[in-house]
Amino acid sequence: MNNLWEKYAKVLVDYSVKVQKGELTIIRTDSYQSQPLIKEIYKQVLLKGGYPVVRMGIEGLNEVFIKNATDEQLEYIDPMTELEYDKAKNLISIGAPLNVKNMARCDSKKLAKRSGVMKHLSEKMLKRAAEGDLKWVIANFPTHALAQEAKMSLEEYTEFLIKSCRLHTENPVEEWKKIGEKQEKIAKYLNGKSKIHITGEKTDITFNVSGRIWKSCAGECNFPDGEVYTSPVEDSAEGQIYFDFPQIYRGNEAQKVLLTLKNGRIIDAKAEKGEDFLNNMLDMDSGSRFVGEIAIGTNEMIQDVTGNILFDEKIGGSIHMAAGASYPDTGGKNVSGLHWDLIKNMKNGGKIYADDVLIYDSGEFKI
Repeated sequence: MNNLWEKYAKVLVDYSVKVQKGELTIIRTDSYQSQPLIKEIYKQVLLKGGYPVVRMGIEGLNEVFIKNATDEQLEYIDPMTELEYDKAKNLISIGAPLNVKNMARCDSKKLAKRSGVMKHLSEKMLKRAAEGDLKWVIANFPTHALAQEAKMSLEEYTEFLIKSCRLHTENPVEEWKKIGEKQEKIAKYLNGKSKIHITGEKTDITFNVSGRIWKSCAGECNFPDGEVYTSPVEDSAEGQIYFDFPQIYRGNEAQKVLLTLKNGRIIDAKAEKGEDFLNNMLDMDSGSRFVGEIAIGTNEMIQDVTGNILFDEKIGGSIHMAAGASYPDTGGKNVSGLHWDLIKNMKNGGKIYADDVLIYDSGEFKI
Protein backbone atom coordinates (compact mmCIF):
# COMPACT_ATOMS: atom_id res chain seq x y z
CA MET A 1 0.00 0.00 0.00
CA ASN A 2 2.98 2.33 0.63
CA ASN A 3 3.75 2.23 -3.08
CA LEU A 4 0.17 3.40 -3.78
CA TRP A 5 0.49 6.46 -1.55
CA GLU A 6 3.87 7.29 -3.10
CA LYS A 7 2.38 6.98 -6.59
CA TYR A 8 -0.64 9.08 -5.59
CA ALA A 9 1.57 11.77 -4.03
CA LYS A 10 3.86 11.96 -7.04
CA VAL A 11 0.91 12.55 -9.37
CA LEU A 12 -0.45 15.35 -7.16
CA VAL A 13 2.93 17.03 -6.66
CA ASP A 14 4.55 16.48 -10.09
CA TYR A 15 1.51 16.66 -12.37
CA SER A 16 -1.42 18.39 -10.68
CA VAL A 17 0.34 21.39 -9.11
CA LYS A 18 3.84 20.90 -10.56
CA VAL A 19 5.75 22.03 -7.47
CA GLN A 20 8.91 24.00 -8.27
CA LYS A 21 11.99 24.70 -6.18
CA GLY A 22 11.44 27.38 -3.54
CA GLU A 23 7.62 27.30 -3.68
CA LEU A 24 5.57 27.51 -0.48
CA THR A 25 3.16 24.56 -0.60
CA ILE A 26 0.30 24.30 1.89
CA ILE A 27 -0.89 20.72 2.43
CA ARG A 28 -4.31 20.65 4.10
CA THR A 29 -6.38 17.78 5.43
CA ASP A 30 -9.48 17.54 7.62
CA SER A 31 -8.41 14.56 9.78
CA TYR A 32 -5.52 12.37 10.89
CA GLN A 33 -6.73 9.45 8.75
CA SER A 34 -4.90 10.72 5.67
CA GLN A 35 -1.47 10.61 7.34
CA PRO A 36 0.05 7.99 4.99
CA LEU A 37 -0.72 10.15 1.95
CA ILE A 38 0.11 13.45 3.67
CA LYS A 39 3.57 12.16 4.64
CA GLU A 40 4.26 11.11 1.06
CA ILE A 41 3.10 14.47 -0.32
CA TYR A 42 5.30 16.24 2.25
CA LYS A 43 8.27 14.10 1.16
CA GLN A 44 7.66 14.68 -2.56
CA VAL A 45 7.45 18.47 -2.07
CA LEU A 46 10.79 18.36 -0.23
CA LEU A 47 12.35 16.31 -3.02
CA LYS A 48 11.21 19.01 -5.47
CA GLY A 49 12.93 21.67 -3.39
CA GLY A 50 9.68 23.20 -2.19
CA TYR A 51 8.69 24.37 1.30
CA PRO A 52 5.86 22.15 2.59
CA VAL A 53 3.60 23.28 5.43
CA VAL A 54 0.94 20.88 6.78
CA ARG A 55 -2.40 22.09 8.16
CA MET A 56 -4.18 19.13 9.78
CA GLY A 57 -7.70 19.68 11.04
CA ILE A 58 -9.50 18.04 13.94
CA GLU A 59 -12.78 16.31 13.15
CA GLY A 60 -15.78 18.22 14.49
CA LEU A 61 -14.16 21.66 14.93
CA ASN A 62 -16.24 23.18 12.14
CA GLU A 63 -19.39 21.84 13.78
CA VAL A 64 -18.37 23.35 17.14
CA PHE A 65 -17.64 26.68 15.44
CA ILE A 66 -20.93 26.97 13.54
CA LYS A 67 -23.02 25.90 16.55
CA ASN A 68 -21.34 28.27 19.02
CA ALA A 69 -19.96 31.24 17.09
CA THR A 70 -21.58 34.66 17.47
CA ASP A 71 -22.26 36.84 14.44
CA GLU A 72 -19.05 38.73 15.19
CA GLN A 73 -17.06 35.47 15.30
CA LEU A 74 -18.70 34.22 12.10
CA GLU A 75 -17.45 37.37 10.37
CA TYR A 76 -13.84 37.02 11.56
CA ILE A 77 -11.07 35.51 9.42
CA ASP A 78 -7.76 34.92 11.13
CA PRO A 79 -4.69 36.64 9.62
CA MET A 80 -2.76 33.35 9.28
CA THR A 81 -5.35 32.01 6.86
CA GLU A 82 -5.30 35.31 4.94
CA LEU A 83 -1.52 35.05 4.69
CA GLU A 84 -1.67 31.53 3.26
CA TYR A 85 -4.02 32.63 0.48
CA ASP A 86 -1.70 35.58 -0.25
CA LYS A 87 1.65 33.80 -0.16
CA ALA A 88 1.21 30.12 -1.02
CA LYS A 89 2.21 29.02 -4.51
CA ASN A 90 0.51 25.64 -4.19
CA LEU A 91 -2.51 24.41 -2.21
CA ILE A 92 -3.03 20.65 -1.89
CA SER A 93 -6.23 19.70 -0.04
CA ILE A 94 -6.90 16.11 1.00
CA GLY A 95 -10.36 15.15 2.23
CA ALA A 96 -10.43 12.28 4.75
CA PRO A 97 -13.57 12.69 6.88
CA LEU A 98 -14.48 10.55 9.87
CA ASN A 99 -18.11 11.65 9.51
CA VAL A 100 -19.63 13.21 6.39
CA LYS A 101 -22.82 14.21 8.23
CA ASN A 102 -21.43 16.19 11.18
CA MET A 103 -22.66 19.49 9.69
CA ALA A 104 -26.10 18.20 8.71
CA ARG A 105 -27.88 19.61 11.78
CA CYS A 106 -26.06 22.94 11.85
CA ASP A 107 -28.05 26.14 11.28
CA SER A 108 -28.11 26.56 7.48
CA LYS A 109 -28.40 30.34 7.82
CA LYS A 110 -25.21 30.45 9.90
CA LEU A 111 -23.51 28.18 7.34
CA ALA A 112 -24.58 30.54 4.58
CA LYS A 113 -23.33 33.57 6.52
CA ARG A 114 -19.91 31.99 7.10
CA SER A 115 -19.60 31.00 3.45
CA GLY A 116 -20.38 34.57 2.47
CA VAL A 117 -17.61 35.85 4.75
CA MET A 118 -15.12 33.36 3.26
CA LYS A 119 -16.08 34.38 -0.27
CA HIS A 120 -13.20 36.80 -0.77
CA LEU A 121 -10.66 34.03 -0.07
CA SER A 122 -12.20 31.89 -2.81
CA GLU A 123 -12.17 34.90 -5.12
CA LYS A 124 -8.51 35.53 -4.32
CA MET A 125 -7.62 31.89 -4.98
CA LEU A 126 -9.43 31.79 -8.32
CA LYS A 127 -7.98 35.14 -9.39
CA ARG A 128 -4.41 34.13 -8.54
CA ALA A 129 -4.94 30.77 -10.28
CA ALA A 130 -6.28 32.50 -13.41
CA GLU A 131 -3.18 34.73 -13.42
CA GLY A 132 -0.88 31.70 -13.08
CA ASP A 133 0.34 32.77 -9.63
CA LEU A 134 -1.22 29.87 -7.69
CA LYS A 135 -1.85 26.19 -8.35
CA TRP A 136 -4.29 24.07 -6.37
CA VAL A 137 -5.69 20.56 -6.28
CA ILE A 138 -8.37 18.79 -4.24
CA ALA A 139 -8.17 15.03 -3.69
CA ASN A 140 -9.44 12.38 -1.26
CA PHE A 141 -8.05 9.66 0.97
CA PRO A 142 -10.31 6.58 1.34
CA THR A 143 -12.05 6.43 4.73
CA HIS A 144 -14.86 4.38 6.26
CA ALA A 145 -17.10 7.46 6.22
CA LEU A 146 -16.65 8.01 2.46
CA ALA A 147 -17.11 4.30 1.81
CA GLN A 148 -20.28 4.15 3.89
CA GLU A 149 -21.74 7.19 2.09
CA ALA A 150 -21.00 5.46 -1.22
CA LYS A 151 -22.59 2.21 0.09
CA MET A 152 -19.31 0.33 -0.28
CA SER A 153 -16.87 -1.47 1.99
CA LEU A 154 -13.59 0.34 2.62
CA GLU A 155 -11.81 -2.14 0.34
CA GLU A 156 -14.36 -1.57 -2.44
CA TYR A 157 -14.16 2.21 -2.03
CA THR A 158 -10.35 2.19 -2.10
CA GLU A 159 -10.42 0.21 -5.35
CA PHE A 160 -13.04 2.62 -6.74
CA LEU A 161 -10.84 5.63 -5.87
CA ILE A 162 -7.74 4.00 -7.36
CA LYS A 163 -9.48 3.29 -10.67
CA SER A 164 -11.23 6.68 -10.80
CA CYS A 165 -7.81 8.32 -10.43
CA ARG A 166 -6.17 5.89 -12.91
CA LEU A 167 -3.72 4.95 -10.17
CA HIS A 168 -4.06 1.29 -11.18
CA THR A 169 -2.24 2.05 -14.44
CA GLU A 170 1.52 1.88 -14.88
CA ASN A 171 1.74 5.60 -15.68
CA PRO A 172 -1.25 7.63 -14.39
CA VAL A 173 0.19 10.92 -15.65
CA GLU A 174 0.29 9.65 -19.24
CA GLU A 175 -3.29 8.39 -18.87
CA TRP A 176 -4.47 11.82 -17.70
CA LYS A 177 -2.59 13.51 -20.53
CA LYS A 178 -4.46 11.29 -23.03
CA ILE A 179 -7.77 12.16 -21.37
CA GLY A 180 -6.80 15.83 -21.54
CA GLU A 181 -6.05 15.61 -25.27
CA LYS A 182 -9.43 14.01 -25.97
CA GLN A 183 -11.29 16.61 -23.90
CA GLU A 184 -9.34 19.48 -25.45
CA LYS A 185 -10.87 18.55 -28.82
CA ILE A 186 -14.35 18.89 -27.30
CA ALA A 187 -13.46 22.21 -25.66
CA LYS A 188 -11.98 23.49 -28.92
CA TYR A 189 -15.21 22.59 -30.74
CA LEU A 190 -17.36 24.36 -28.15
CA ASN A 191 -15.21 27.51 -28.04
CA GLY A 192 -16.77 30.04 -30.36
CA LYS A 193 -20.28 28.63 -29.96
CA SER A 194 -23.00 31.01 -28.74
CA LYS A 195 -25.91 28.96 -27.41
CA ILE A 196 -26.12 25.77 -25.35
CA HIS A 197 -29.54 24.11 -25.20
CA ILE A 198 -30.12 21.19 -22.82
CA THR A 199 -33.23 18.99 -22.88
CA GLY A 200 -34.29 15.94 -20.91
CA GLU A 201 -36.61 14.83 -18.15
CA LYS A 202 -38.47 17.96 -16.92
CA THR A 203 -35.65 19.94 -18.56
CA ASP A 204 -35.55 22.55 -21.29
CA ILE A 205 -32.97 25.26 -20.67
CA THR A 206 -30.68 27.51 -22.70
CA PHE A 207 -27.45 29.37 -21.88
CA ASN A 208 -25.53 32.05 -23.75
CA VAL A 209 -21.81 31.17 -23.85
CA SER A 210 -20.70 33.83 -26.33
CA GLY A 211 -17.17 34.97 -25.53
CA ARG A 212 -16.78 32.39 -22.78
CA ILE A 213 -13.96 29.84 -22.74
CA TRP A 214 -14.54 26.10 -22.43
CA LYS A 215 -11.92 24.27 -20.36
CA SER A 216 -10.82 20.65 -20.12
CA CYS A 217 -10.20 19.23 -16.64
CA ALA A 218 -7.76 16.34 -16.59
CA GLY A 219 -6.42 16.03 -13.04
CA GLU A 220 -4.81 19.42 -12.48
CA CYS A 221 -7.28 20.99 -10.01
CA ASN A 222 -9.43 18.02 -9.03
CA PHE A 223 -8.22 14.47 -8.61
CA PRO A 224 -9.89 12.40 -9.92
CA ASP A 225 -11.11 14.51 -12.79
CA GLY A 226 -12.93 14.29 -16.09
CA GLU A 227 -15.09 17.17 -17.28
CA VAL A 228 -15.40 19.98 -19.80
CA TYR A 229 -16.82 23.21 -18.41
CA THR A 230 -17.45 26.91 -18.83
CA SER A 231 -19.21 29.79 -17.07
CA PRO A 232 -22.24 31.06 -19.04
CA VAL A 233 -23.12 34.73 -19.52
CA GLU A 234 -24.54 35.73 -16.17
CA ASP A 235 -28.03 36.91 -17.21
CA SER A 236 -28.58 34.32 -19.94
CA ALA A 237 -30.01 31.13 -18.41
CA GLU A 238 -33.66 30.62 -19.38
CA GLY A 239 -35.90 27.66 -18.69
CA GLN A 240 -36.21 24.72 -16.34
CA ILE A 241 -33.79 22.00 -15.27
CA TYR A 242 -34.36 18.88 -13.15
CA PHE A 243 -31.64 17.15 -11.14
CA ASP A 244 -32.54 13.53 -10.46
CA PHE A 245 -29.39 12.54 -8.55
CA PRO A 246 -29.19 13.37 -4.81
CA GLN A 247 -27.59 16.81 -4.38
CA ILE A 248 -25.27 16.94 -1.35
CA TYR A 249 -23.69 20.07 0.09
CA ARG A 250 -21.88 20.24 3.43
CA GLY A 251 -23.44 17.04 4.69
CA ASN A 252 -26.96 18.16 3.81
CA GLU A 253 -29.00 16.67 1.01
CA ALA A 254 -31.62 17.89 -1.43
CA GLN A 255 -33.40 15.33 -3.59
CA LYS A 256 -35.20 15.65 -6.92
CA VAL A 257 -34.38 19.33 -7.35
CA LEU A 258 -36.34 21.35 -9.92
CA LEU A 259 -35.08 24.84 -10.78
CA THR A 260 -36.71 27.54 -12.89
CA LEU A 261 -34.48 30.30 -14.27
CA LYS A 262 -35.25 33.64 -15.88
CA ASN A 263 -32.74 36.27 -17.02
CA GLY A 264 -30.00 34.07 -15.59
CA ARG A 265 -31.46 33.92 -12.09
CA ILE A 266 -33.03 30.98 -10.24
CA ILE A 267 -36.51 32.33 -9.53
CA ASP A 268 -37.97 29.10 -8.15
CA ALA A 269 -36.30 26.16 -6.43
CA LYS A 270 -38.20 23.05 -5.41
CA ALA A 271 -37.04 19.76 -3.93
CA GLU A 272 -38.84 16.69 -2.62
CA LYS A 273 -36.37 16.64 0.26
CA GLY A 274 -34.21 19.46 1.67
CA GLU A 275 -36.06 22.34 0.03
CA ASP A 276 -35.54 24.73 2.96
CA PHE A 277 -31.79 24.04 3.01
CA LEU A 278 -31.63 24.45 -0.78
CA ASN A 279 -33.28 27.86 -0.66
CA ASN A 280 -31.22 29.01 2.33
CA MET A 281 -28.05 28.28 0.36
CA LEU A 282 -29.46 29.99 -2.76
CA ASP A 283 -30.22 33.06 -0.63
CA MET A 284 -26.63 33.24 0.65
CA ASP A 285 -25.78 36.44 -1.24
CA SER A 286 -26.62 38.45 -4.34
CA GLY A 287 -24.78 36.06 -6.67
CA SER A 288 -25.90 32.70 -5.32
CA ARG A 289 -29.02 32.37 -7.50
CA PHE A 290 -27.05 32.85 -10.72
CA VAL A 291 -25.27 30.11 -12.69
CA GLY A 292 -21.51 29.95 -12.18
CA GLU A 293 -20.77 26.88 -14.28
CA ILE A 294 -22.16 24.37 -16.74
CA ALA A 295 -20.17 21.21 -17.33
CA ILE A 296 -20.21 17.75 -18.88
CA GLY A 297 -18.82 14.81 -16.85
CA THR A 298 -16.60 12.38 -18.76
CA ASN A 299 -15.04 9.94 -16.25
CA GLU A 300 -16.39 6.55 -17.30
CA MET A 301 -14.74 4.94 -14.26
CA ILE A 302 -17.35 6.76 -12.15
CA GLN A 303 -20.90 5.56 -12.78
CA ASP A 304 -22.71 5.75 -9.45
CA VAL A 305 -23.45 8.56 -7.02
CA THR A 306 -21.15 8.27 -4.00
CA GLY A 307 -22.30 11.32 -2.05
CA ASN A 308 -18.94 13.00 -2.70
CA ILE A 309 -19.11 15.88 -5.18
CA LEU A 310 -15.43 15.49 -6.12
CA PHE A 311 -16.37 12.20 -7.75
CA ASP A 312 -20.07 12.64 -8.53
CA GLU A 313 -19.71 15.72 -10.75
CA LYS A 314 -17.34 13.69 -12.98
CA ILE A 315 -19.79 10.83 -13.61
CA GLY A 316 -19.54 9.76 -17.23
CA GLY A 317 -22.90 10.47 -18.87
CA SER A 318 -23.84 13.32 -16.54
CA ILE A 319 -23.86 17.11 -16.57
CA HIS A 320 -23.70 19.54 -13.71
CA MET A 321 -24.71 23.14 -13.22
CA ALA A 322 -23.27 25.17 -10.36
CA ALA A 323 -25.30 27.78 -8.54
CA GLY A 324 -23.08 30.66 -7.41
CA ALA A 325 -19.48 31.62 -8.11
CA SER A 326 -18.14 31.38 -11.65
CA TYR A 327 -14.58 30.84 -12.88
CA PRO A 328 -12.59 33.94 -13.96
CA ASP A 329 -10.39 31.85 -16.30
CA THR A 330 -13.46 31.06 -18.43
CA GLY A 331 -14.59 34.69 -18.54
CA GLY A 332 -17.09 34.23 -15.70
CA LYS A 333 -17.98 37.30 -13.66
CA ASN A 334 -20.47 36.05 -11.08
CA VAL A 335 -19.27 36.42 -7.50
CA SER A 336 -20.71 34.42 -4.61
CA GLY A 337 -19.77 32.53 -1.47
CA LEU A 338 -21.69 29.57 -2.92
CA HIS A 339 -20.59 27.12 -5.59
CA TRP A 340 -22.98 24.18 -5.42
CA ASP A 341 -22.58 21.68 -8.25
CA LEU A 342 -25.96 20.12 -9.03
CA ILE A 343 -25.72 16.88 -11.01
CA LYS A 344 -28.07 15.54 -13.68
CA ASN A 345 -28.12 12.09 -15.26
CA MET A 346 -28.15 12.41 -19.07
CA LYS A 347 -28.18 8.71 -20.00
CA ASN A 348 -31.98 8.64 -19.92
CA GLY A 349 -32.47 10.58 -23.15
CA GLY A 350 -30.80 13.87 -22.23
CA LYS A 351 -29.59 15.96 -25.17
CA ILE A 352 -27.23 18.91 -25.60
CA TYR A 353 -27.31 21.23 -28.61
CA ALA A 354 -24.60 23.78 -29.46
CA ASP A 355 -25.92 26.49 -31.80
CA ASP A 356 -28.82 24.13 -32.61
CA VAL A 357 -26.54 21.21 -33.57
CA LEU A 358 -26.99 18.01 -31.55
CA ILE A 359 -23.59 17.31 -29.95
CA TYR A 360 -24.54 14.95 -27.11
CA ASP A 361 -27.27 12.34 -26.73
CA SER A 362 -28.04 9.97 -23.84
CA GLY A 363 -24.62 10.29 -22.23
CA GLU A 364 -22.47 10.21 -25.37
CA PHE A 365 -20.82 12.90 -27.48
CA LYS A 366 -21.84 13.02 -31.14
CA ILE A 367 -18.89 15.16 -32.25
